[in-house]
Amino acid sequence: MDKISWIIIIDERRAGGMLDAAQKLGGQVTAAVVGSRALADKMATLGFDRVLLFETGEGTPPEAFAQQVAEAAKEAAPELVMSSDVSAARVLLGAVAVKLEAAVIAAVRGLTAEGENIIASRSIADGRLVEDIAVKGPLAVIFDGDDVEKPAREPVPVESIPVEKPKAAMRLVKTIEDTEASGLLTAARVVGVGVGVRAKEDLKLIDDLAEAMHAEKACTLPVCDDMRWFPSNRVVGSSHNQIAPDLYIAVGISGQPQHMSGIRDAKVIVAINNDPEARIFKNCHYGIVGDLYKIVPQLTSAFKNYQ
Repeated sequence: MDKISWIIIIDERRAGGMLDAAQKLGGQVTAAVVGSRALADKMATLGFDRVLLFETGEGTPPEAFAQQVAEAAKEAAPELVMSSDVSAARVLLGAVAVKLEAAVIAAVRGLTAEGENIIASRSIADGRLVEDIAVKGPLAVIFDGDDVEKPAREPVPVESIPVEKPKAAMRLVKTIEDTEASGLLTAARVVGVGVGVRAKEDLKLIDDLAEAMHAEKACTLPVCDDMRWFPSNRVVGSSHNQIAPDLYIAVGISGQPQHMSGIRDAKVIVAINNDPEARIFKNCHYGIVGDLYKIVPQLTSAFKNYQ
Protein backbone atom coordinates (compact mmCIF):
# COMPACT_ATOMS: atom_id res chain seq x y z
CA MET A 1 0.00 0.00 0.00
CA ASP A 2 1.34 3.42 -0.96
CA LYS A 3 2.35 5.63 1.94
CA ILE A 4 2.14 9.37 2.47
CA SER A 5 5.53 10.55 3.70
CA TRP A 6 6.72 13.86 5.11
CA ILE A 7 10.39 14.80 5.28
CA ILE A 8 11.25 17.71 7.57
CA ILE A 9 13.94 19.83 5.95
CA ILE A 10 15.89 22.57 7.73
CA ASP A 11 19.01 22.36 5.53
CA GLU A 12 20.25 20.38 2.55
CA ARG A 13 21.97 17.71 4.63
CA ARG A 14 21.06 14.20 3.39
CA ALA A 15 17.91 15.46 1.72
CA GLY A 16 18.56 13.21 -1.27
CA GLY A 17 19.11 10.18 0.94
CA MET A 18 15.92 10.78 2.91
CA LEU A 19 13.94 11.29 -0.30
CA ASP A 20 15.33 8.07 -1.76
CA ALA A 21 14.44 6.13 1.42
CA ALA A 22 10.87 7.45 1.44
CA GLN A 23 10.37 6.81 -2.27
CA LYS A 24 11.06 3.11 -1.70
CA LEU A 25 7.75 2.97 0.18
CA GLY A 26 5.82 4.29 -2.80
CA GLY A 27 3.22 7.01 -2.55
CA GLN A 28 3.55 10.77 -2.19
CA VAL A 29 6.65 12.29 -0.62
CA THR A 30 6.41 15.85 0.73
CA ALA A 31 9.27 18.11 1.76
CA ALA A 32 8.19 20.21 4.75
CA VAL A 33 10.79 22.97 4.58
CA VAL A 34 11.19 25.03 7.73
CA GLY A 35 13.49 27.82 6.69
CA SER A 36 14.08 30.05 3.67
CA ARG A 37 12.48 30.30 0.25
CA ALA A 38 15.87 29.56 -1.32
CA LEU A 39 16.04 26.23 0.52
CA ALA A 40 12.48 25.37 -0.57
CA ASP A 41 13.33 26.20 -4.20
CA LYS A 42 16.32 23.84 -3.99
CA MET A 43 14.16 21.02 -2.62
CA ALA A 44 11.64 21.60 -5.41
CA THR A 45 14.20 20.37 -7.96
CA LEU A 46 15.12 17.10 -6.19
CA GLY A 47 12.05 15.03 -7.07
CA PHE A 48 9.66 15.59 -4.17
CA ASP A 49 5.97 15.36 -5.09
CA ARG A 50 5.15 18.42 -2.96
CA VAL A 51 7.19 21.11 -1.26
CA LEU A 52 5.65 23.00 1.66
CA LEU A 53 7.40 26.10 2.98
CA PHE A 54 7.12 27.24 6.58
CA GLU A 55 9.14 30.43 6.16
CA THR A 56 10.86 31.27 9.42
CA GLY A 57 12.27 34.69 8.69
CA GLU A 58 15.69 35.93 9.67
CA GLY A 59 16.70 35.52 13.30
CA THR A 60 13.99 33.02 14.30
CA PRO A 61 15.16 29.42 14.88
CA PRO A 62 13.19 26.59 13.25
CA GLU A 63 12.24 25.16 16.66
CA ALA A 64 9.99 28.17 17.26
CA PHE A 65 7.59 26.81 14.63
CA ALA A 66 7.42 23.27 15.97
CA GLN A 67 3.77 23.43 17.01
CA GLN A 68 2.64 24.98 13.74
CA VAL A 69 4.47 22.34 11.70
CA ALA A 70 2.98 19.66 13.95
CA GLU A 71 -0.56 20.99 13.41
CA ALA A 72 -0.07 20.95 9.63
CA ALA A 73 1.26 17.40 9.81
CA LYS A 74 -1.73 16.28 11.87
CA GLU A 75 -4.06 17.60 9.18
CA ALA A 76 -2.10 15.85 6.40
CA ALA A 77 -1.83 12.61 8.45
CA PRO A 78 1.31 11.10 6.87
CA GLU A 79 2.14 7.50 7.72
CA LEU A 80 5.84 8.38 7.82
CA VAL A 81 7.68 11.49 9.04
CA MET A 82 11.43 11.70 8.70
CA SER A 83 14.20 14.14 9.63
CA SER A 84 17.98 14.28 9.65
CA ASP A 85 19.85 14.06 12.94
CA VAL A 86 20.44 17.83 13.12
CA SER A 87 19.27 18.99 16.54
CA ALA A 88 16.65 21.49 15.31
CA ALA A 89 15.19 18.90 12.92
CA ARG A 90 14.90 16.40 15.77
CA VAL A 91 12.93 18.94 17.81
CA LEU A 92 10.47 19.43 14.94
CA LEU A 93 10.19 15.67 14.41
CA GLY A 94 9.41 15.18 18.10
CA ALA A 95 6.60 17.74 18.03
CA VAL A 96 5.10 16.11 14.93
CA ALA A 97 5.41 12.63 16.45
CA VAL A 98 3.44 13.74 19.51
CA LYS A 99 0.62 15.15 17.37
CA LEU A 100 0.46 12.02 15.22
CA GLU A 101 0.87 9.68 18.21
CA ALA A 102 3.62 8.09 16.16
CA ALA A 103 6.25 5.56 17.10
CA VAL A 104 9.75 7.07 17.03
CA ILE A 105 12.89 5.27 15.84
CA ALA A 106 16.39 6.75 15.66
CA ALA A 107 19.47 5.82 13.60
CA VAL A 108 17.38 4.49 10.69
CA ARG A 109 19.44 3.37 7.69
CA GLY A 110 16.64 2.30 5.35
CA LEU A 111 12.91 1.69 4.94
CA THR A 112 10.75 -0.90 3.18
CA ALA A 113 7.02 -1.53 2.99
CA GLU A 114 5.50 -4.87 3.91
CA GLY A 115 1.73 -4.82 3.58
CA GLU A 116 0.42 -2.25 6.06
CA ASN A 117 3.72 -2.22 7.94
CA ILE A 118 6.77 -0.05 7.49
CA ILE A 119 10.02 -1.92 8.15
CA ALA A 120 12.69 0.37 9.56
CA SER A 121 16.29 -0.88 9.54
CA ARG A 122 18.26 0.82 12.29
CA SER A 123 21.81 0.70 13.59
CA ILE A 124 22.44 -0.63 17.10
CA ALA A 125 25.52 -1.50 19.17
CA ASP A 126 27.49 1.51 17.88
CA GLY A 127 26.70 0.54 14.31
CA ARG A 128 27.99 -3.04 14.57
CA LEU A 129 24.49 -4.50 14.14
CA VAL A 130 21.38 -3.65 12.14
CA GLU A 131 17.92 -4.65 13.30
CA ASP A 132 14.58 -4.45 11.47
CA ILE A 133 11.50 -3.13 13.25
CA ALA A 134 8.01 -3.50 11.82
CA VAL A 135 5.63 -0.64 12.63
CA LYS A 136 1.93 -0.49 11.85
CA GLY A 137 0.59 3.02 12.21
CA PRO A 138 2.28 6.42 12.10
CA LEU A 139 6.07 6.30 12.28
CA ALA A 140 8.63 9.07 12.88
CA VAL A 141 12.28 8.31 12.12
CA ILE A 142 15.63 10.04 12.43
CA PHE A 143 17.55 9.18 9.28
CA ASP A 144 21.14 7.97 9.57
CA GLY A 145 21.57 6.42 6.14
CA ASP A 146 23.77 7.41 3.24
CA ASP A 147 23.07 10.48 1.20
CA VAL A 148 22.01 10.08 -2.43
CA GLU A 149 22.78 12.62 -5.10
CA LYS A 150 19.59 13.40 -6.96
CA PRO A 151 19.78 14.89 -10.46
CA ALA A 152 18.01 18.21 -10.89
CA ARG A 153 14.46 17.86 -12.21
CA GLU A 154 11.73 20.20 -13.35
CA PRO A 155 10.77 22.00 -10.13
CA VAL A 156 7.42 21.40 -8.49
CA PRO A 157 5.55 24.44 -7.13
CA VAL A 158 6.51 25.60 -3.66
CA GLU A 159 3.40 25.91 -1.48
CA SER A 160 3.80 28.58 1.18
CA ILE A 161 2.09 27.66 4.45
CA PRO A 162 0.95 30.71 6.44
CA VAL A 163 2.73 30.88 9.78
CA GLU A 164 1.91 33.02 12.77
CA LYS A 165 4.30 34.67 15.14
CA PRO A 166 5.26 31.88 17.57
CA LYS A 167 3.61 32.10 20.98
CA ALA A 168 6.93 31.30 22.60
CA ALA A 169 9.13 34.26 21.70
CA MET A 170 12.37 32.83 20.39
CA ARG A 171 15.04 34.72 18.54
CA LEU A 172 18.63 34.10 17.62
CA VAL A 173 20.79 36.34 19.79
CA LYS A 174 24.29 35.38 18.76
CA THR A 175 26.20 32.74 16.82
CA ILE A 176 29.59 31.94 18.31
CA GLU A 177 31.87 30.22 15.84
CA ASP A 178 34.40 27.68 17.05
CA THR A 179 37.26 28.94 14.92
CA GLU A 180 39.33 25.83 15.62
CA ALA A 181 36.65 23.49 14.28
CA SER A 182 35.11 25.65 11.56
CA GLY A 183 37.92 24.95 9.10
CA LEU A 184 37.48 21.22 9.56
CA LEU A 185 33.74 21.39 8.90
CA THR A 186 34.16 23.18 5.55
CA ALA A 187 37.49 21.75 4.38
CA ALA A 188 37.76 20.20 0.93
CA ARG A 189 40.58 17.92 2.11
CA VAL A 190 41.02 16.27 5.51
CA VAL A 191 43.63 13.91 6.97
CA GLY A 192 42.34 11.71 9.79
CA VAL A 193 44.59 10.25 12.50
CA GLY A 194 43.92 6.92 14.21
CA VAL A 195 45.63 4.83 16.87
CA GLY A 196 47.85 3.29 14.20
CA VAL A 197 50.10 6.32 14.67
CA ARG A 198 52.37 5.06 17.43
CA ALA A 199 53.67 8.18 19.15
CA LYS A 200 52.79 11.85 19.47
CA GLU A 201 56.08 12.92 17.90
CA ASP A 202 55.08 10.93 14.82
CA LEU A 203 52.30 13.45 14.17
CA LYS A 204 54.98 15.39 12.28
CA LEU A 205 54.29 12.94 9.43
CA ILE A 206 50.63 13.96 9.49
CA ASP A 207 51.49 17.67 9.71
CA ASP A 208 53.69 17.39 6.63
CA LEU A 209 51.04 15.51 4.66
CA ALA A 210 48.28 17.96 5.63
CA GLU A 211 50.49 20.90 4.65
CA ALA A 212 51.31 19.35 1.27
CA MET A 213 47.62 18.63 0.65
CA HIS A 214 46.38 22.00 1.98
CA ALA A 215 44.21 19.90 4.26
CA GLU A 216 42.73 20.09 7.76
CA LYS A 217 43.56 17.48 10.40
CA ALA A 218 41.03 15.32 12.26
CA CYS A 219 41.17 12.33 14.59
CA THR A 220 39.21 9.41 15.98
CA LEU A 221 37.70 9.53 19.46
CA PRO A 222 40.39 7.36 21.14
CA VAL A 223 43.15 9.62 19.79
CA CYS A 224 41.43 12.51 21.60
CA ASP A 225 40.11 10.85 24.76
CA ASP A 226 42.79 8.24 25.44
CA MET A 227 45.92 9.76 23.92
CA ARG A 228 44.94 13.43 24.24
CA TRP A 229 46.80 14.38 21.08
CA PHE A 230 43.96 16.52 19.70
CA PRO A 231 41.17 18.61 21.25
CA SER A 232 37.61 17.31 21.05
CA ASN A 233 36.69 19.74 18.27
CA ARG A 234 38.96 17.70 15.96
CA VAL A 235 37.11 14.42 16.58
CA VAL A 236 35.13 13.08 13.64
CA GLY A 237 32.34 10.63 14.40
CA SER A 238 28.70 10.19 15.29
CA SER A 239 29.13 11.91 18.67
CA HIS A 240 31.19 14.84 17.37
CA ASN A 241 31.84 16.39 13.94
CA GLN A 242 30.34 15.05 10.74
CA ILE A 243 32.22 16.23 7.67
CA ALA A 244 31.85 16.04 3.90
CA PRO A 245 35.22 16.81 2.27
CA ASP A 246 36.07 16.04 -1.33
CA LEU A 247 38.95 13.89 -0.09
CA TYR A 248 39.46 12.17 3.28
CA ILE A 249 42.68 10.25 3.95
CA ALA A 250 42.39 7.96 6.97
CA VAL A 251 45.82 7.19 8.44
CA GLY A 252 45.99 4.25 10.84
CA ILE A 253 42.22 4.18 11.37
CA SER A 254 40.51 0.81 11.79
CA GLY A 255 37.09 2.03 10.65
CA GLN A 256 34.83 1.63 13.68
CA PRO A 257 31.19 2.61 12.94
CA GLN A 258 31.31 5.59 15.31
CA HIS A 259 34.05 7.17 13.19
CA MET A 260 32.74 6.08 9.79
CA SER A 261 29.39 7.73 10.42
CA GLY A 262 31.23 11.04 10.68
CA ILE A 263 32.80 10.71 7.21
CA ARG A 264 29.87 9.07 5.43
CA ASP A 265 29.33 12.15 3.26
CA ALA A 266 32.96 12.38 2.08
CA LYS A 267 33.19 12.12 -1.70
CA VAL A 268 36.41 10.05 -1.72
CA ILE A 269 37.82 8.08 1.23
CA VAL A 270 41.38 6.74 1.09
CA ALA A 271 42.46 4.35 3.86
CA ILE A 272 46.01 3.50 4.94
CA ASN A 273 46.31 0.54 7.30
CA ASN A 274 48.75 -2.35 7.73
CA ASP A 275 45.93 -4.79 8.54
CA PRO A 276 44.34 -6.13 5.34
CA GLU A 277 41.31 -7.19 7.38
CA ALA A 278 40.70 -3.71 8.82
CA ARG A 279 37.02 -2.79 8.75
CA ILE A 280 37.73 0.50 6.99
CA PHE A 281 38.68 -1.29 3.78
CA LYS A 282 35.03 -2.29 3.38
CA ASN A 283 33.94 1.34 3.53
CA CYS A 284 36.51 3.27 1.51
CA HIS A 285 36.97 4.07 -2.16
CA TYR A 286 40.71 3.32 -2.21
CA GLY A 287 42.66 1.23 0.26
CA ILE A 288 46.43 1.06 0.76
CA VAL A 289 47.65 -1.91 2.79
CA GLY A 290 51.05 -1.19 4.30
CA ASP A 291 53.18 0.63 6.82
CA LEU A 292 51.92 4.21 7.22
CA TYR A 293 55.46 5.26 8.17
CA LYS A 294 56.55 4.39 4.62
CA ILE A 295 53.40 5.33 2.75
CA VAL A 296 52.65 8.74 4.27
CA PRO A 297 56.04 10.28 3.31
CA GLN A 298 55.56 9.00 -0.24
CA LEU A 299 52.10 10.57 -0.39
CA THR A 300 53.48 13.82 0.98
CA SER A 301 56.17 13.87 -1.71
CA ALA A 302 53.57 13.11 -4.40
CA PHE A 303 51.32 15.95 -3.28
CA LYS A 304 54.26 18.37 -3.21
CA ASN A 305 55.26 17.39 -6.73
CA TYR A 306 51.65 17.62 -7.92
CA GLN A 307 51.31 21.17 -6.61
